[in-house]
Amino acid sequence: MTYDFETIVERRGKDAVAVEAPAAGTSGGFFPETEVKEGFSIIPMWVADMNFQTAPAVAEAIRSRAEHHLYGYFLPPQGYFQSIIHWQRTRNGVTGLTPDHIGYENGILGGVVSALRILCSDGDPILIQSPAYVGFTHCIEDNGWKIVLNPLRRDENGVWRLDYEDMKRKIVENNIHTAIFCSPHNPSGRVWEAWEIEQAMEIFAQHNVYVVADEVWSDLPLPGHRHIPTQSVSEDARNRTIALYSPSKAFNLAGLVGSYHIIYNPYLRDRIRHQAQMTHYNHMNVLSMHALMGAYSPEGAKWLDELREVITENLRVAVDFIRQNLPGVKTDMPEGTYMLFLDCTDWCSANGVDIETLQKRGIAAGVIWQDGRPFYGDCHIRLNLALPKSLLEEALQRMKDIIFAAAGGTTP
Repeated sequence: MTYDFETIVERRGKDAVAVEAPAAGTSGGFFPETEVKEGFSIIPMWVADMNFQTAPAVAEAIRSRAEHHLYGYFLPPQGYFQSIIHWQRTRNGVTGLTPDHIGYENGILGGVVSALRILCSDGDPILIQSPAYVGFTHCIEDNGWKIVLNPLRRDENGVWRLDYEDMKRKIVENNIHTAIFCSPHNPSGRVWEAWEIEQAMEIFAQHNVYVVADEVWSDLPLPGHRHIPTQSVSEDARNRTIALYSPSKAFNLAGLVGSYHIIYNPYLRDRIRHQAQMTHYNHMNVLSMHALMGAYSPEGAKWLDELREVITENLRVAVDFIRQNLPGVKTDMPEGTYMLFLDCTDWCSANGVDIETLQKRGIAAGVIWQDGRPFYGDCHIRLNLALPKSLLEEALQRMKDIIFAAAGGTTP
């Protein structure tokens, strides 16, 4: 390995929500009455940022710009747009992309809300696949729209699949004209194949449904899988879809807040730009702009390819360990992202432990994982594996020896 993915970086005292929130017993789906027991270090495996330092190319791009010591008003250079165009062409096979199609978004969810505001009226129903990213739920409900779930189903091999018949029925029954499509999918880890996206987009076209595509995980398909941009599957999809991207997941840049949209349809593009102007919030940060250019550089690409190898190995180790040592806990090797979605239904049933008690046991033992219920997983836990292997192995051992070891609901 050229780059360092083994050093354990101390994040306490550095404003990192991944470790500060659980230490304080606040937010993020935690239980205020549950504290990490004395003697256990915190292993953050919940919120979707990484316990790896970002790519050296990103740090150098930020440092170089920061040393200028002038942070006044600025205009994005052509290099910003060309970085995105080159990245999308070389990583995702996108052709015909121009600077006019690209626009800044103050975070993926900010882009989601801006898109929904131009597509939806008050109280409109919006289709999402479940399990679903909890951020979508907040975006929809906090703005007075209605969630309509289109549950994914497992095929005979345990692979999460889109349910097209349910999709059509829900669209017709609820008179839906807007859908959020997560690709790659969080939290299931599916990387949709071209035919799957094509079939979904054909249904959306038949029923005049516009699509907001969250493609923030597009840089993290695992070996043997390839991200297919939603807009690429047909000319209609190209004009029906508002696609949202960011280097934040793959390069650990969530704290810098820098995302962008790709919109080919000039009408939708004008509408969403007008929406951004009305709010006066959607202004780029100069350091996040340079961070993106560093991430999307040739050195950034090399770092990312090594990161994907590390994440693949972590996921393989965790899935094998869980299958061998935690009977009743179901999980599958994801096709992308660095998250696992543990189904604990059988274990809880066999041991007489409810999912909330199990989650508290994990937190008490310092394994800070995430409640799967807000993701529409009734007895699930979301687990982040983007951390040094030594920390992962420690967390897995705690799961075996302490968290899942005793039934009856007692805490360690």
